[in-house]
Amino acid sequence: MNKEKRIEIFSRFRDANPKPETELNYNNPFELLIAVILSAQATDVGVNKATDKLYPVANTPEAILALGVDGLKEYIKTIGLFNTKAENVIKTCRMLIEKHDSVVPDNREDLEALPGVGRKTANVVLNTAFGQPAMAVDTHIFRVSNRTGIAPGKNVLEVEKRLMRLVPKDFLLDAHHWLILHGRYTCVARKPRCGACIIEDLCEFKDKNDYQ
Repeated sequence: MNKEKRIEIFSRFRDANPKPETELNYNNPFELLIAVILSAQATDVGVNKATDKLYPVANTPEAILALGVDGLKEYIKTIGLFNTKAENVIKTCRMLIEKHDSVVPDNREDLEALPGVGRKTANVVLNTAFGQPAMAVDTHIFRVSNRTGIAPGKNVLEVEKRLMRLVPKDFLLDAHHWLILHGRYTCVARKPRCGACIIEDLCEFKDKNDYQ
């Protein structure tokens, strides 16, 4: 795919949705961090149902730490892998208090040192909470990048690095959200909605005519 085509693709994404946002509910970097940790292998809708009950009760590292693992589980037991996630969140809260004065760090190294925070989670926080160009490649972004030809790669890291290099700079800050939303609602896994796609004529997916 050439540069001009990529510019046109992201121009259309921006025209359709000038200020894309995450679908996770949050009011500050800490709430976002916890929501993203909880969202691994879970839906944003499912996470929001849990945090909508949790955050009015506890939305600081100290308050969640005070709940303890068992107390936190009561709020997040509807989310997949909640046992492991509860332990990671409690450990993360303790580390934030002890090492970062309860403030979420704004750099990759410190974020990835937190329990339950991998590269993808760190990228979401850096991008969404701190406005840094970063690409959190989930299943949606991986699929869209490969299927459309925007930034094909054999694995998540390869796609991330290609996107960071190939997405035109003017669009880099919001590209993560546009690609996720496109994969979630239009370029879906089993039956992509090609006929309703705003970049159909630019996409390089070979089988798109099967999904009109």
